[in-house]
Amino acid sequence: MSTEPKTRLVPKLRFPEFLGKAGWTPSTLGMACDMQAGKFVAASNISECHQTGFFPCYGGNGLRGYTQTHTHDGTYPLIGRQGALCGNVRLVHEQFHATEHAVVATPRTGIDVGWLYYSLDLLNLNRFATGQAQPGLSVDVLENVALAISPLAAEQQKIADCLSSLDELIAAQGRKVDALKTHKKGLMQQLFPREGETQPRLRFPAFQNTGEWEVSELGGLSDVRDGTHDSPSFFQTGKPLVTSKNLRPDGALDLENVNLISEEDYEQINKRSKVSVGDILFGMIGTIGNPVLIKLEGFAIKNVALIKEVGPLSNAFLVQLLQSGYVAAIFAVLNTGNSQKFIALGKIRELPVPVPSLPEQQRIATCLSTLDDLITADTQELDTLKTHKKGLMQQLFTSTDGC
Repeated sequence: MSTEPKTRLVPKLRFPEFLGKAGWTPSTLGMACDMQAGKFVAASNISECHQTGFFPCYGGNGLRGYTQTHTHDGTYPLIGRQGALCGNVRLVHEQFHATEHAVVATPRTGIDVGWLYYSLDLLNLNRFATGQAQPGLSVDVLENVALAISPLAAEQQKIADCLSSLDELIAAQGRKVDALKTHKKGLMQQLFPREGETQPRLRFPAFQNTGEWEVSELGGLSDVRDGTHDSPSFFQTGKPLVTSKNLRPDGALDLENVNLISEEDYEQINKRSKVSVGDILFGMIGTIGNPVLIKLEGFAIKNVALIKEVGPLSNAFLVQLLQSGYVAAIFAVLNTGNSQKFIALGKIRELPVPVPSLPEQQRIATCLSTLDDLITADTQELDTLKTHKKGLMQQLFTSTDGC
């Protein structure tokens, strides 16, 4: 590939064989494709499970289930008309039913279906939605959205093939991440006892004959406290204040989307709940759980539990136990019926914790943290591929103003 000056309406990046060829034509979506809303189907006619003779049913928010009827047969881009994913674009293949909440885009003569799909995806169509309570997209509005079209069928196909290959890499990497997560989940179910049991189903050879795990309350094994319950003022600059929303499900701490507090409030909060490297944070309000083993300092906490290692219970082991189905099942029962998800600090202190010997704790923690490192590395690779694709799309397409 090579860059090309903006002397005509052309992309910033063009494949070598198309350098100097005809520029792209300013047009509209209505000139590139025919757009029609799908057909209504009653919820009673939609099955959640795939059955013989049933077809995928797509609405504005994606796959809704399966129906005995199909509206289309082939490959088509679908645009969500309403709901949380209004403007979302997906490429659908073979026989399927599109509901009235999805717009089916049929490419006109001279338009490659793959090229059209990536063009629609890049346009960020949800910005054209209208309405307050329930934003939606009308076909009339979509037809008038500006679009620059390559007049070269070979160029359209080359762009589509390039991005499709990237999508296949991204999908394969996504499956790799999912497989690792599934493997870890299954391993945790074997390495930790189930509720009411005192031994796991799977033990490392060195510990197979070392007896049952002792069950004790967490508060008797670790220093369990929480952050401030006050509501300090926020500022443009200052110290980060971490709450449950900053505890990510992957075990990482999000310090980008935090409110900032004054140095004075930071010092006051940390008199009772200073967070140190090696501590665990555990969500108590809104988000229950998402335990994070802390690797850096310099922030205060509000409405999250703080667990400090003080005895024979290793936090490296405990953070894995807190991520397990064993703990999730216990807290799910405690939280049943609450309008807002909440777990009291006292209940966290009373959590029954099955504890093996310290060497077995360390062996389990090492095994699972190694898997965590693999998942993190592969997830970062997945994010890199997605970022690369986004940047590539912005250069392979051009807008009607030449940007």
